Amino acid sequence: METFIPTADVLVRQCIDGQTSAYRVLYERYSKAMFNTALRIVNKTADAEDVLQDSFTDAFMQLSSFENKSTFGAWLKQIVVFKSITLLKKQRMSFVDMEKVEDLPEEKELDETDTLYTVEMIRQTLQQLPDGYRTVLSLYLFEGYDHEEISEILGVAQSTVRTQYIRAKQKLLKLIKKGEVYEQ
Repeated sequence: METFIPTADVLVRQCIDGQTSAYRVLYERYSKAMFNTALRIVNKTADAEDVLQDSFTDAFMQLSSFENKSTFGAWLKQIVVFKSITLLKKQRMSFVDMEKVEDLPEEKELDETDTLYTVEMIRQTLQQLPDGYRTVLSLYLFEGYDHEEISEILGVAQSTVRTQYIRAKQKLLKLIKKGEVYEQ
């Protein structure tokens, strides 16, 4: 006997048709990933929980406007990212004004010792970065957005995004090396 596991599209249709159990299934299916996305951006568990709740509430209220142009998960992630960034902006997240920035040195290639850092160590160190740096780096590395998309999401110039990204990587490496956070 096969068990039917409904797709997200089926669950969305069921939610629109008023089947309340479908809401729970969608939440259970996507909440952990969306919480992690929010946490990488806002950096605080309580804030990530608020973003998660607000995002699901908005998504469920707007299900009838979901047009299947992307997957439900991608659509929900856009809501989570937008809500996370909105929260940071309310908390006065600042981005460096490009008019006040001197030229940055070229990026250097990473050597083999740089690859020894575990993902968990990097994620822990990432939490020490300023909000602007952490947000750009997280959106680029973990969420897969390119510089143009990030500039649209954040409402800043692409050059600002590129600079924030370069500086975030430099600061992240400096923090890792300073703290000697690598495996022996």
